[in-house]
Amino acid sequence: MLERISHHGILELRLARPPVNALEQGLLGELRDAIEGAPAAGARALVLSGSPGIFTAGLDLPYLVGNGVDAVEATWLAFGQVCRALAASPLLSVAAIAGHNPAGGAVISLYCDYRIMARSPVAPDPLAARGPFRTGLNEVAVGLFVPDAIQYALKRLVGAHRAERLMVAGAMFTAEEAAGYGMVDELAPMAEVTARALAWLDGMLALPQAAQRETRRIARRDLLESIDDPARLDLPRFLAAWQTPETQAVLREVLARLGKG
Repeated sequence: MLERISHHGILELRLARPPVNALEQGLLGELRDAIEGAPAAGARALVLSGSPGIFTAGLDLPYLVGNGVDAVEATWLAFGQVCRALAASPLLSVAAIAGHNPAGGAVISLYCDYRIMARSPVAPDPLAARGPFRTGLNEVAVGLFVPDAIQYALKRLVGAHRAERLMVAGAMFTAEEAAGYGMVDELAPMAEVTARALAWLDGMLALPQAAQRETRRIARRDLLESIDDPARLDLPRFLAAWQTPETQAVLREVLARLGKG
């Protein structure tokens, strides 16, 4: 479910759970372990990538809806641990987003140092049939609220007012719009996303590493403190909200539209 590829000391962690790299406990656990173990394994930096056309569709909603609140709790905790691992890692990380990236995938990218997303495909690219590549924290649109720790990560990136507008609307927007909002740092052709991630890291790794790592640690301390605070992940209220009739109805409507209800 997770491929590890070495690029001269830069470790690429490639999500490989077809068809859409949906996030469940096993994949999340592998990803957390790989991020936390990367420094001891000799990695100098990290790239998180997915498949052509899709980074990840986010949490595995069909599995969660079908397996009850205990599965939701375990998966949500595992998801938070991945975000924490990225926030705490001494290694620079880049999200190489070569396609669509809704919800949980968009959240994971917030905890990376840099985000490169594929430009939207155009005809005659077969992926153009799916429309422009999109990303966003669309939790509200599927009946879920965005916990404070995740809200903080987005506010930190794009500013409080813009983050509020984006989250409250539950909107998905194109790669080009995401770059304009500041949620994505750079756009590239789909086939070049990972190469651009490696090039950015090569430039950063050319700087004095002790000074860079300590400066980065101080700069990201607030991000780590936020995700480390259980109250800001708000698990009890999130689980209660998950079980409400409104949220369950919306989730089942979403699954029905996907043909998985």
